Amino acid sequence: MSTDPCDTGAEAVVTRTEYLGLPAVRKARVPKGYRHPDLDRSLRAHRTRNEARLLREARRAGVRTPAVYDIDIAEGAITMEFAEGRKVRDLIPSEPGLLPEVCSKIGSAVGKLHRNGICHGDLTTSNMILSPEGELCLFDFSLGSLKADLEAMGTDLHLLERALASAHSEHPEAFGLIAEAYLEEMPDGKAVLDRVEVIRKRARYT
Repeated sequence: MSTDPCDTGAEAVVTRTEYLGLPAVRKARVPKGYRHPDLDRSLRAHRTRNEARLLREARRAGVRTPAVYDIDIAEGAITMEFAEGRKVRDLIPSEPGLLPEVCSKIGSAVGKLHRNGICHGDLTTSNMILSPEGELCLFDFSLGSLKADLEAMGTDLHLLERALASAHSEHPEAFGLIAEAYLEEMPDGKAVLDRVEVIRKRARYT
């Protein structure tokens, strides 16, 4: 997932490990003390199953994701492939010349997800890795969903647009480049991009 030895967030702790001799990462959802223990276990189990399912379905859709090696429902943990490469969040500032290529890969990957009814739920450049071979890998599907409708897909792209404006404000053209590649992969892409505009205007007045 990350080249860092350990990532800690509000939702989970990600640590480097091995699985049957292969480089791997273990993502374990953090128990929440403010929730009833039974509810907490149920929620973590559900979200763990859901993320593993989304990772699998995304791969079936032709999108590179870490392969799932093992699932521990009791611990709310997934052990998966360690994806070699650099986070796109760090790559864009250091190698701006790669922006068109990277944006094209992002748009294509998101288009494949949406074409198959999959929403990522947290599309940021922190959740994308470019491998040494130039392959884009998406991870952290914690907030994702299957059977996504037009509103969900529009929200997915709107969140990506906002993330780009926040993390890469020096490249205002990035979302447009992504949209071009997205339209090539997503048959109903124009309808989704039109919905992004609706969501954008709605957010402006709330």
